[in-house]
Amino acid sequence: MNIGVPKEIKNNENRVGMTPAGVFELIKNNHTVYVQKEAGLGSGFFDDDYREVGAVILETIQEVYASADMIVKVKEPIEEEYPLIKSHHVVFTYFHFASSEPLTKAMINSKAVCIAYETVEDEDGTLPLLTPMSEVAGRMAIQQGAKYLEKPIKGKGVLLGGVPGVPPGKVLVLGAGTVGIQAAKMAAGLGAHVTIMDINMKQLRYVNDIMPKHVVTEFSSEFNIRNRIKDHDLIVGGVLIKGAKAPKLITRDMLKEMHPGTVIVDVAVDQGGCIETTKATTHENPTFIVDDVVHYCVANMPGAVPYTSTLALTNVTLPYVLRLANQGWEVACAKDQSLRKGLNIVNGKIVYEEIAEAFNWSLEAM
Repeated sequence: MNIGVPKEIKNNENRVGMTPAGVFELIKNNHTVYVQKEAGLGSGFFDDDYREVGAVILETIQEVYASADMIVKVKEPIEEEYPLIKSHHVVFTYFHFASSEPLTKAMINSKAVCIAYETVEDEDGTLPLLTPMSEVAGRMAIQQGAKYLEKPIKGKGVLLGGVPGVPPGKVLVLGAGTVGIQAAKMAAGLGAHVTIMDINMKQLRYVNDIMPKHVVTEFSSEFNIRNRIKDHDLIVGGVLIKGAKAPKLITRDMLKEMHPGTVIVDVAVDQGGCIETTKATTHENPTFIVDDVVHYCVANMPGAVPYTSTLALTNVTLPYVLRLANQGWEVACAKDQSLRKGLNIVNGKIVYEEIAEAFNWSLEAM
């Protein structure tokens, strides 16, 4: 199979879809890999690194798409890439369709096969291709939140860990999944007082068992959230409903109950965000303020640490890329239940129910 690895062109996205080590494995399996010039530069991988393992370096993104049967990316295609995607393509990347109707319509019109990293699902319900980026984003949420709590950038002026004689800052984490657990772990490591909320009691019991005593669990409800936001300094939104829009757990009116300078980091922004006032931002302009509350809503947080993120991503995507390349998408998805759940759009039809529900479309009408 001819596999293309284009350079990511989303704002400040420095990750790349495949490391040289991943390309090496594909070429070892008799596939041809086309890598766009300088595609890996932002992640610390040079064109010569790819050439040494046998990749063909192409000058332009147009050449990569034109040469490839399968495209392996990191982020969803942006508008200028839409015309490059054709009906013979298999596109394997993070799509997050439920948060973008224009992207969804463009991929339907392309008639390509769109396989989304974020909906590939193991038998136990875990999301193996989303997990490493959720781990990165959860840890980064505290790193960024701590920075934006500083007064010169309009935060409350709170040091999360406190100092002797001064209480630590308070962190509220919404969601006890991968993002929430990693955020709580980082915040606890800094010495902050952490409250983590979820509606899954089994998950809250797990968190209660593994976390230190200054991380407390609480059942998530509107009443409980309204109480906690009044005195917490940093709020992390880490709620995920597989393939669907995130629920709005904090509404616009709730912002007025927060202290000025409170910081919200909405990691769920890729799926529309779990804060009503969320709008996607970039690493170039990461924050905005509503009702004196600082919002950090960068839609590709792991792109700020691309070396770590690219290695972590290729570790988990490579086995699936090899299956798709070795067997073809139809056979691979027929044999692998996990990979089959990654199918979102096939030949102009939505095949993942939650995407249709996000836009009130009927699967039968597709």
